[in-house]
Amino acid sequence: MADERSNLIVEVVGVTKVYRQREVEVHALRGLDLCVEHGEFMALCGPSGSGKTTLLNIIGALDQPTEGKVLLEGRDLATLGARALSRLRRDRIGFVFQAYNLLPVLTAYENAELVLALQGVDEAVRRKRVMDLLAEVGLEGLENRRPDELSGGQQQRVAIARAIAPNPAVVLADEPTANVDSENAEHLLDLMERLNRELGVSFIFSTHDPRVMDRARRLVRVVDGRVAEDSESATTAA
Repeated sequence: MADERSNLIVEVVGVTKVYRQREVEVHALRGLDLCVEHGEFMALCGPSGSGKTTLLNIIGALDQPTEGKVLLEGRDLATLGARALSRLRRDRIGFVFQAYNLLPVLTAYENAELVLALQGVDEAVRRKRVMDLLAEVGLEGLENRRPDELSGGQQQRVAIARAIAPNPAVVLADEPTANVDSENAEHLLDLMERLNRELGVSFIFSTHDPRVMDRARRLVRVVDGRVAEDSESATTAA
């Protein structure tokens, strides 16, 4: 059991999330349990309002549960203060958003470098890391372009490089293919799948996209704030 637990990145235990809108209580999550291991390539799916984005935000320490607890690498997020949570999000969680969330005044290199700079990583070390990553995601030679000089697919590649630059425990990707065309969506999925298989980067997606669900090696379907289905592909099970 100890060995099994040591391989866990995320443990969600009995998590309930209640939003209060005027006089009405909305139950986004209802006593949900979920464990995520290192190296997973996993999709959270379900209808709009099912709770999957709320779950992703709680795992990412962007929101807090009403009840229950979330552990990241064995640390209970509820026991951490605001500064410690901020450091944890910076150092151990990578975020990829559907709107890219790149800083428009920074170049592709500067956007990808940002977290490492905030961590105080030596300039020479972070330059090698960022240049290697930009080449890894297919952006070699484009490092000096600003976001408005890049296509949507290229901007999302910068966002992926930024997310994985600090070697996080897990990358949380909220609808990462939503704002790109079909061809770029396939390229992005190829990239993230390769990063997962070759570099061991762990991904959790929140998605409506059948292409993401088809690629995921584990599919967790959330309905009415509960896990309705948790299935693995034949390849993963093997």
